[in-house]
Amino acid sequence: MKPAQLSERINQSLPKLRRSEAKVAAYVLNHINEVINFRIVDLALATEVSEPTVVRFCKAIGCESFQQFKLQVAQQIASSPGKGNVAVTHEDNLAQSSHKVFDSTVDALLKTRDSLSIDLLEKVVDSLNAAKHIHIFGFGASSAVATDAQHKLFRLNRTATAYSDPHIQLMASGAMGNDDVVIAISQSGQTKALIDSILLAQSSGATVVSLAPTGSIVSQTADLAIDVDIDEGIEIYTPLSSRIAHLVVIDVIAIGLARAGGEEVHTHLFNMQQRLRELKR
Repeated sequence: MKPAQLSERINQSLPKLRRSEAKVAAYVLNHINEVINFRIVDLALATEVSEPTVVRFCKAIGCESFQQFKLQVAQQIASSPGKGNVAVTHEDNLAQSSHKVFDSTVDALLKTRDSLSIDLLEKVVDSLNAAKHIHIFGFGASSAVATDAQHKLFRLNRTATAYSDPHIQLMASGAMGNDDVVIAISQSGQTKALIDSILLAQSSGATVVSLAPTGSIVSQTADLAIDVDIDEGIEIYTPLSSRIAHLVVIDVIAIGLARAGGEEVHTHLFNMQQRLRELKR
């Protein structure tokens, strides 16, 4: 397990933690840069739990001791370009906000890259490669990702359609079959309309691939769940880094499909590029 994945391990452990241990977990996730300077008594006081509870929390997330936990916190902070200080505020000038936006995005991409399962990605690519029709669902900021996914798949000569309207999603879901695959994209993983569409698509025989946070309803409901865990924060100026992470994951999937298509896809892309070049003359 790589040190940079400490936060992901904590998130994955949340359902199994006792209530008191979950309080420690929540505090650590929200104050990662402060915890590095804490003694065990400081963390116990900050979370209003006992010191033995802090020790149990450390062991529950795979650390043998509180000191090993602090070491992994330090390693995660050191491996993170943004080092947690990426929230853009109205007090920042353009240079400061520019650096924070880039740091936040790079940080999100590195965390997503390190958490991806290659075995799962291969299953997703195989499923999409065998699909007769690919449907991409996304609301709000995720609708832009869905449109981008449609464009990338269309370039690969795949039949793909993006839907951002809940009514159209439901209509499409009800008409699907065993040869259909849905890519459900969600930054929260909790949107009821999207979950309803996923369930209907599955009942119609379709396979559902999700891009959503670990443990979210969307992730738990999907047949193949690609977990993307990005803490967006609540500040009004905070950049939506999860959208960028979703876009890059779609790129990875598209590359996998292009490789699976072999020479036929290569020829199609070459011919399309030639036709597009003629439009620029």
